[in-house]
Amino acid sequence: MDNTNDNQTFRIFLSAGEASSDTHCAHLIEALKARHGNVEFVGLGGPKMETAGCRLLGNTVERAVMLLNAIREVPFFYGLLRKARKFFRANPVDLVIVCDSWAFNKHIAKAAKKQGIPTLFYVAPQLWAWAPGRIKTLRKICDRLACILPFEPAWFGERGVETTFVSNPLLDHVTNDLSGNVKTYADYDPKRLKLALIPGSRSAEIEHLWHPMQEIALKLQEDYPFAEFVTVAQNEQRRQLLESMQIPGFTCHYRIDAVRQTAQEVDFALVASGSATLEVATSGCPMAVMYQSNRVLWHLLGQFIVKPKFYSLANLIADQPLVPEFMPYFTTIDPIVAKVKKLTASPQELHRISQTLVQATQPLAQQNTSEAVADLAWEMLTQN
Repeated sequence: MDNTNDNQTFRIFLSAGEASSDTHCAHLIEALKARHGNVEFVGLGGPKMETAGCRLLGNTVERAVMLLNAIREVPFFYGLLRKARKFFRANPVDLVIVCDSWAFNKHIAKAAKKQGIPTLFYVAPQLWAWAPGRIKTLRKICDRLACILPFEPAWFGERGVETTFVSNPLLDHVTNDLSGNVKTYADYDPKRLKLALIPGSRSAEIEHLWHPMQEIALKLQEDYPFAEFVTVAQNEQRRQLLESMQIPGFTCHYRIDAVRQTAQEVDFALVASGSATLEVATSGCPMAVMYQSNRVLWHLLGQFIVKPKFYSLANLIADQPLVPEFMPYFTTIDPIVAKVKKLTASPQELHRISQTLVQATQPLAQQNTSEAVADLAWEMLTQN
């Protein structure tokens, strides 16, 4: 434990907008506590942050939203922003750490800067994909940026943002050597396909993706009569929701918060876009990635705003179209079924994809992200 500034207690305000950010911030709190005892935590987040020792002013995880569906939650999040502004005015805060969720957290950071509080962005906003012009805003409200994708430091650094690559928090509990995760498919039998369904944690994702994922599984079962399906739910509440929405004829095993373990055990996965795709990739599991969005808003606006080279983390990191992306899924499952059938019929192609996924994600497993961000935060707390 660092004994620097033993007589001073620091206060960190954290803001996490969804379940994955809640987990990242909880681990960061634990890392800071283990290394530096004189820090207290307050902020916006979820149950994992609260369990780790953060006093919550509001629960953002329960209302987590994605992309264009966020509009309907504006009043709720504006209320949380007012709470944060009031707290900043009334209480001394030494550092604000915002984790992901740019649409909301940029306002938290602006409020902090208005009160002269240093800000650390943990997980870079994907401005390189959809809003490069907003780099000016980021420069004004971000003192330090902790990037979790290997190509981001160069992009942000060239644009005047002080950036540190901290690896990826999803890999904090993964061995440094991922080579053992490559699937050989030596004894693979397509008729006994083992398929994971990972429909995401947000209500909107489940609402739009869970039904078609089940339909895809049933279509595959027509060709693969002995196929087995495993569904990963974020928690018991989400499991109950998924089970209540099962369609006739579909059966599966459920697992709770076990994306990586499940991906290591199955042959292929259908995955909602998001952080789970990285866990699946590092497990060496070939996948198809599905996206949830509002159909009308996507055609009117979204497709003109979101223009990355690739959409999924797996393809972005590999810098090649390694896994099929369906952005967004709207009307028919036929293209997805056809692509999955083609891939799962070829053990050689599945092995190639598995091997390439592991090779591409190996650099992300070289350090503990929570500890790296904890060191960065401590440096900011004690530099003055």
